[in-house]
Formats: sequence, structure tokens, C-alpha cells
Amino acid sequence: MVAKIRSLGLGGIRGYEVSVECCLSSGLPSFDIVGLADIAVKEARERVRAVIKNCKIDYPVSRITVNLAPADKRKAGTVYDLPVFLSILSASGMLPPSCISPKAAFFGELSLTGELRSVPGALPMALAAERFGIRELFVPADNASEAAYATGVRVYPVRSAHELISHLTKSEQIIPATEREPAVCHTHTLDFSEVKGQENVKRALEVAAAGGHNILLTGSPGAGKSMLAKRLTTILPDMGRDEMLETTEIHSVAGLTSRQTPIMSSRPFRSPHHSISLAAMCGGTSNPKPGEISLAHNGVLFLDEMPEFPRNVLESLRAPLEDGQVTISRASQSVTYPCRFMLVCAMNPCKCGWHGHPSGKCACTNYSLMQYHDRLSGPLLDRIDIYAQTPSVEFEMLREQKAAESSADIRARVNKARQLQLARYQGSPERCNAHIGSKQIEKYCCLSRESEAMLRMAFNKLQMTARSYDRILRVARTISDLEAAPDIKPQHLAEAIQYRQIEFKL
Repeated sequence: MVAKIRSLGLGGIRGYEVSVECCLSSGLPSFDIVGLADIAVKEARERVRAVIKNCKIDYPVSRITVNLAPADKRKAGTVYDLPVFLSILSASGMLPPSCISPKAAFFGELSLTGELRSVPGALPMALAAERFGIRELFVPADNASEAAYATGVRVYPVRSAHELISHLTKSEQIIPATEREPAVCHTHTLDFSEVKGQENVKRALEVAAAGGHNILLTGSPGAGKSMLAKRLTTILPDMGRDEMLETTEIHSVAGLTSRQTPIMSSRPFRSPHHSISLAAMCGGTSNPKPGEISLAHNGVLFLDEMPEFPRNVLESLRAPLEDGQVTISRASQSVTYPCRFMLVCAMNPCKCGWHGHPSGKCACTNYSLMQYHDRLSGPLLDRIDIYAQTPSVEFEMLREQKAAESSADIRARVNKARQLQLARYQGSPERCNAHIGSKQIEKYCCLSRESEAMLRMAFNKLQMTARSYDRILRVARTISDLEAAPDIKPQHLAEAIQYRQIEFKL
């Protein structure tokens, strides 16, 4: 007899259906799992054998063959423990086939005592279940709150194999988890009201947040670059439902969600150390996992002390910044992860950090200054929209008692500007000005004669590239959106040009 149990697997952040087939045949007792399974999947044999015995169930003395279909897709992880366990019980007749609905699917890791442990990727697998017509999903109890965000699927939190058997045989029912809807949550402990001075940098960060633009902060040590960057998430626009689910899918696959935090309700902020490897930044290993750029999807990737990062790591950001996705290729598979993030960088003006400071403490030579700036390539700098100089704060400003503008007030303006952009680009994949293409720039970034003359002069004087030209227009469009202006005015364009001038001084 052959028994079939529906389950789910993961390819990147996209789930797919897996059919767990079990056949009991005559011959010497053995237990084989086939279907391109990795070591963790094959180790399910020992876990399942122990669970069957600990549940006081007679272990079938026969040749057991379990196939994970489709057999041409690599299976990884411990998600198949539960369906393998059920397939053996069903094939041996210990669990009547009528007990398991054809529209039910199962996944979860078994402990040796029969308890179910959580597995990564619950949300993307639950969303895949919805697409494949699965109506009942049995998952570990710790994954239930996360999987419940998938609509159209009834999620059952299972604590143990014994509890599941009792439910399937209708001796004791499991109460399904309540369907959940993601909600925006603001629980920031940092606030822009705590920042003294730096009004020009705050304005640059507001423009960057409103349009999703990349930004580079330069200034001497202690000027407040890192402090300002860490507060950027407090003024970013609220996430929509699709953005929350996209972000949660990536964090779920990486194993960063939990029963307490099942959904990413605020935009992520990733700040890797400058010793990070290429695989950790972009994603990798033999079974490719999301890297920092994917974990920052819909949020911020902050690179503090940017010139200290390895050159190959920085250069690997160039294509993802343009495409919004990264493809990790291995001999056995190729996986694509989304990575549409805001790049926020901070750097000192020179190696010692005091170049241009009024104290005159800088002792760097022109050669060392050139060496320091050469760590950043032109093509990478060209992909940054806004450059903001962060001056040192004077003593009088630090002692000032007047409260600065709060993050909530800035975020209100940013939300209004972003709503204008969402309405403008409705029906297209773009959500903000930073990601629009050349056709949309031509349509929505029209200039008056005065503005065109201003841009022509700046283009020639600063020797800009075509990419710089497009980025100035995108930033100008964002500045006009902050003022709810239908067209780009000369003052909007002048501010956008000013944000690019420091690039040519580096």
C-alpha cells in the first residue's frame, strides 16, 4: 500500500508543494528516504522511528521507502519529519486514510519525545498552501501565529504527534489559530527630538526617507553620523500589508521570526560590521540563505565606516542597488532573493577623520587622502542619490534646551509624500521615486525652461553622468512631493543639485 501526505518546501522565499509518498514492501527491514533529500532530511528516519516507539505504536517490520516528490527539487531542513511520520502510519494501516483530508498539509520537526519544534519559513509555506488549494495546514504551535497571516488557510497549532493523532481520529480536536492581519507598530526608543542641531542633515534624511533614496553622510568623528542614521527608521513611511508579508517571508526563511515576533511590522534596520564577508552580505552557503542586503528589504542597510568594508563586498552592491534583487547560484540550484533597500552610508573625510575640521588637527597628506577616497569606486558612488555633510556641533547648540522636531512630526510629512507617490505609480511595481525608470522620469519630472537651464549648467560644471542626471530629477521630484507641489520648481531642483555637489569633492 502507498500512502500520500501533502507537505510544503522552500525554494528561496517561494514555497512549493511536496508530496510525501510512503510504500511498505516485503524484504529485509530498512528505511530509505529518496527524492533529492539532504542529510537533515534523511536524519528524519531516526527521529520518526523514536517517535513511533515513544507513542506506543507498533513500528512496521518491513522495507519502508519514502519518496519526496517532485524528486528533481532539492529538499532541505527538518520540515518533513511530521509528514513522513504520518505517511508511515497511514501506509501501515495504523491511521485510516479517511482521517486525513486531501486538502490538508503538514510540516514540522519532531523531537524524540514526539513534541513539534518550530521550523524556518512558516509564512512563505503557508502562502504557498493558499496558492495550491490547501485549506487545512497543521504546523508546530510556535509557527502558528506566523502562518495565520496567510488568508484562505485554516492553521492548526500542533504541540505533539500524539495530539495530532488524537485530532485526526476525532478523539480530541485542536482549536485552529485565529486569522491575523498585520498592523503597523511604532515602538521606537530613539527619536529625532534628541538630536541637537544638524538641521541640514535632518532635512536630507527626510528627503531620503520620503523617496527611498540612498544617502551618504560624511563628517568628522563624533559629529553624529551614526546617531542620525540609527534614527532614520523612526521617520520612514508606514509599511503596507504586502511589504510586511514580503519582509517577514525573508526573515522567516532566515529563522529570525519567533512566536513573540511573528510578523515584521516595522521596517528593518541592518547594520553589519565592516569585517563582513561577501557571502554574509549577499547570501550564500551550499543551501543559499538570505544575506544582509535581503534582510534589509523594504528597510535600511547601514554601512558605518564605509571605506573600511572590503572592496569586493562594496562592489557586490552595485547590481542589487539597480535591480532590487540578488541571484545566488550554486551547482545544485539557483535562488533569487528580493533586496530593495535604502543604502545609508557614513564615512570620515579622511583616514584620521579631521580633514576640513576647524581645529586643523588633520595631518593627512594629499596622497593618503587620495588613497582613502579611492577605496570607494566611482560606479558605486554614482548610485548614491544624496550626499550630506555632517558638521561638528558647537557647544552652544549642545547646551540649547529647546526641543527639536520629533520623529512623529517628520514621519507625518514623509507619509503624505509617499502616499502621493503610491497614487502616482499605481499599477506599476514601483512604490517610490527612487525606483522609477526613464519613461516615468520623462513623464513625471518635467522641467520649466529656467529649471532646465539650471540643470544644464550643473551637468556641465560638475561633469555628471546620465545616472547622476536621473537621480537629481528623482530627488527633485521627492522634494516637490514633500511640498505637495504638482511640478518640479527651480528651488526643488536647486536643493537636489546641492545634495550631489559633495560627491565631486570626495
